[in-house]
Amino acid sequence: MNIKKNDHRYIANTYNRFPVVIKYGKGSFVYDENGKEYIDLSGGIAVNTFGFADQTWIDAITNQLQQIQHTSNLYYTEPAVKLAEMLCKKTNMQKVFFSNSGAEANECAIKVARKYAADLKGKDYYTIITLENSFHGRTITTLAATGQSDFHQDFTPLTSGFVYARANNFSDIEKLAEQNQCAAIMLEVIQGEGGVNPLNQEYLHQVADFCVNNNLLLITDEVQTGNGRTGELFGYMNFGLKPDIVTTAKGLGGGLPLGATILGEKVQNTLTPGTHGSTFGGNPVCCAGAINILQRIDDKLLTEVKHKSQFVISSLHNSKGIKSVTGLGLMLGIETERNHNDVIRECLEQGILVISAKNKVRLLPALNIPQEVLGTAINIIKNVCAKTDLEKMN
Repeated sequence: MNIKKNDHRYIANTYNRFPVVIKYGKGSFVYDENGKEYIDLSGGIAVNTFGFADQTWIDAITNQLQQIQHTSNLYYTEPAVKLAEMLCKKTNMQKVFFSNSGAEANECAIKVARKYAADLKGKDYYTIITLENSFHGRTITTLAATGQSDFHQDFTPLTSGFVYARANNFSDIEKLAEQNQCAAIMLEVIQGEGGVNPLNQEYLHQVADFCVNNNLLLITDEVQTGNGRTGELFGYMNFGLKPDIVTTAKGLGGGLPLGATILGEKVQNTLTPGTHGSTFGGNPVCCAGAINILQRIDDKLLTEVKHKSQFVISSLHNSKGIKSVTGLGLMLGIETERNHNDVIRECLEQGILVISAKNKVRLLPALNIPQEVLGTAINIIKNVCAKTDLEKMN
């Protein structure tokens, strides 16, 4: 079977795939159809929390598959309840709505914010402030929430009721809130798809205080920054924030599709029967996998993530061909002097899987990547970045 040819023939042409057919993997290593080995620093875009073919995760989902694989949400199931309890206790929040992806988790957050505001202030209070350069999903509504016009092309009219403030510019928040009847402010503490750019702590606290003082909900989009990725369980915990709604997905399921919208005290009872739903949301197999993931994201692992982060940053800092390194934990962006796409392609040739974020090389390795393996990969990246265009041609 010619996988690449048949992909082009039968799968919608929405992805610029790398010219590699991944056949199998173990831990932080993957192998293509020709048996070539790669060190994976992309993590399935922050999904494979503990790498490939993680045995304890496999055992958890296999055990659940042998009991029930799906019931719908017309019945109670233990894995969903247990996972929701874990998320609430680890965040000091109150309730969870389960879905299948980050976009759906954000859709739920938007619905909750609008219903909460409508119930409290009136139906005209539906506008949500998001940030320029943000990314919140690819549905029509989460595209509207995304503050990047490039993503809006070809899909207008988008859902109305979103306005965009410049990141780290608090006066923009004040101005937009004054000009619009607002329900919430929604942001990523690190803009992932926007270039792995952390927001300023002072700015985040200004926004949080503004929400409290003006009875606006604070929504943090933790789809990529959640589940230990930044060295804390959720990214907002690095900044001492207390959001009203937290959304997450990606690494929560560890490789199975699972999204979660975590609701704080203000909004814990906003959703009522019939106001929202999902056929697959809270699937017992996905939840069993997520329980296993969350159980293992402990203080020891989070400390290791921080140490590995410092190792990468210090290794790359002031290295030839590298302008800057941004991000937190094992969510890092490298600004290179060479075109970042050339760097990514050459890393691929040399057996390192990395991806892009805007004009940067993005690193999202498994949280438990061995230090020696990480060191090998970083040395290769440094060497690739240090090459001049002339050296590359030779």
